[in-house]
Amino acid sequence: MDVLKGQKPVGKRVAIIGAGAIGFDIAEYLTHQGESTALNIDAWLQEWGIDKTLKSRAGIEGKKAVSHPSPREVFMFKRSKGKFGGNLGKTTGWIHRATLKKKKVQFIGEVSYTKIDDQGLHYTQNEEHKILEADTIVICAGQIPHRVLYEPLLAAGKKVHVIGGADVAAELDAKRAINQGSRLAAIL
Repeated sequence: MDVLKGQKPVGKRVAIIGAGAIGFDIAEYLTHQGESTALNIDAWLQEWGIDKTLKSRAGIEGKKAVSHPSPREVFMFKRSKGKFGGNLGKTTGWIHRATLKKKKVQFIGEVSYTKIDDQGLHYTQNEEHKILEADTIVICAGQIPHRVLYEPLLAAGKKVHVIGGADVAAELDAKRAINQGSRLAAIL
């Protein structure tokens, strides 16, 4: 939250601990600068090499795609085995992975973290101790439920229902949260 709210400065060489949805969102945020191409259709089409005139085969001008370099060198870490972003949405996960690859984010998996100090992030991978010199380390792991309004609302005599990430923050799951919200709405 400190990064997104601009409360902490972020350097040019960044390590992100955690490769879940929040880690991917932070990586995308940190590898972009200026106006998002999602807000400018022509820029977005150009970034992805899409020919809106449809003169190119299948409307794809792949070789003419324009990639905007990242303002930072970003490294994403995870402890588990398997594909980075494997738990992202089936219909959108691919675009998050592709976007970060275009920004040259480096994915480092199957690690255990040793410590963080002035040298950077100390970690072990394949029984080898390594240090990533980074000027910023962002931790996107170990979420806890945010229930700051729960007690005050109860104290005010309000009927309160806790769902989604406020209920269980581990492995945040939009499908679970939507399911909980829909079921609660049907009952109310």
